[in-house]
Formats: sequence, C-alpha cells, structure tokens
Amino acid sequence: MSSTADRVPTDTVHAAAAVAAVPAEAVPTLALGDDALVLSHRLGEWAGHAPVLEEEVALANIALDLLGQARVLLSLVGDEDELAYLREERAFRNCQLVEQPNGDFAHTIARQLYFSTYQHLLYEQLATTTATSGDGAGPLAALAAKAVKEVAYHRDHARQWTLRLGDGTDESHRRMQRGCDSLWRFTGELFQPLEEGGPGTGGLSRPAGDRPAGGGPSVGGPGVDWAALESEWLASVTAVLQEATLTVPEGPRRGAWTAGAGRQGVHTEPFGRMLAEMQHLHRSHPGASW
Repeated sequence: MSSTADRVPTDTVHAAAAVAAVPAEAVPTLALGDDALVLSHRLGEWAGHAPVLEEEVALANIALDLLGQARVLLSLVGDEDELAYLREERAFRNCQLVEQPNGDFAHTIARQLYFSTYQHLLYEQLATTTATSGDGAGPLAALAAKAVKEVAYHRDHARQWTLRLGDGTDESHRRMQRGCDSLWRFTGELFQPLEEGGPGTGGLSRPAGDRPAGGGPSVGGPGVDWAALESEWLASVTAVLQEATLTVPEGPRRGAWTAGAGRQGVHTEPFGRMLAEMQHLHRSHPGASW
C-alpha cells in the first residue's frame, strides 16, 4: 500500500510550496483578492436559485465583476490559479463577512450592502492615493479606478433591494432586519488596516531592509484613512437602513462576540465547506486543461 505522501501529485506539492512563499508586503493585496474571490463564489451559488430571472442575471454579473477583480489582485501576488485552488484554509486572508453562507435572499442582500459600501469607499481612496504613492502602485491604481465603477453598481443594487425588502411586506421587512442584525458583528473587521505591520497582515511584517524583491505592491498603506472610511461607511449604511424603515443594529462590531480574525487566517466553519467545493475540481485533476 502506498503512503499518503506517495499519492499527492508532484505538481500539487510544488504549487503548495510556491503559495507558501507569498511575501509579507503582498499580504494586503492578497487579502483584497481573497475578499473578491470568496464573495464571487458565494454569489455564484445563487445560479439557478435566484427569486426572479432578472436577479439571476444581476447576481451573476456582480459575481463576474468580483472574479475579474480577484484575478487581477491575485496575479499581482503570484499565480492566480495556485493561490485560488491550492491554498489551505488558514492561508486565506479574506474577511469573515464575505464567507458567510447566502442564507435567504434578504440575508444575501444585507451582506452585499455592508460589503459593497465598504469596497466602494476603499477603492475610491485607492484610486487616488495609490496613483501618487509610487513604487509599484500603478497596477493597483488602475484596478481601483476601474473597479470603483463596478462596485458603485453593486452598492446601488444592494441599496435598491434593501429599500424594497425593508419597506415592503411585514415578512420581507422581518427577514431583511434579521439579515442586517445577524451580519452586523462581521463588519468591524472590514476596517482593520491592511498595511504591512497592521492587524491585516497577521503579524507577518518585516523590517524594511529585509523585504524580498518582487513581492507585489502594497495596499492600504498610510494613504488610506481607515477611521474616516469607517465613519463614512457607518453614515452611508445608516442612511440606507433608516430609509428602508429598518433599525440600525445595536450589537457590537468590535471586541468580544464579534468577528475579526479572517485577516489572520482564522475562518468560520462554513468557509471550509465552501473552499472544498471551490477547489475540488482543480485538486482532483491538477494541470488538466480542455
């Protein structure tokens, strides 16, 4: 009988080693790419299950936008396929909000409202600050400038549905409120700084003189005002919820009983099952093409 190590394809071993070599300064870029990749997969799970045909198309288009963003971001860090399909769960740096299961449609819309509002504000800042920060920031500025237009549509789509469901029937209002309440504790993590040495790097920072070359551009450095970002996010989300006749959740967003370890590679239980499904085909047939 062969050992377990004997059954692991050689290509997979080599790829896993390459993934493990992601340098510390590239982790913030990796985190943004993981956010987009994981949420894209979650939205893709609605294919064939959306409540109306028009919404089937809308969710699929949003998922494709996010997948395109993920491909660009992961390509700046390394091989996009290896990073997406051959990393283990603890190597992913996405926030825990995007990995939460779809739930019912109102639950998905609440997740989309929280995340797309954050992503739109962040990319607005990155589109301007990274353009002038130099040293490899060019690709990120270009990505942010393009993505901010896409994400503006994602945010508006979530806002319109929040208004329809919140100010709709008693049942839709109840479900929308439940979705907003249950995901509220995952929103504080969005505003952990991503710059090297911050909480978002998972303690992987290195001295400036010890940085390996070619590690990809950094994201969310001193040019991003995280406090202002969070303040703007709160104001925007609060305005939408109040217009939808919903109550702004009162639960904590930081500290005990909240989420906040996804950037450090700690994920919730549903993420492992999602990752197994997402990576199954590539891991079963390494190197396959058609």
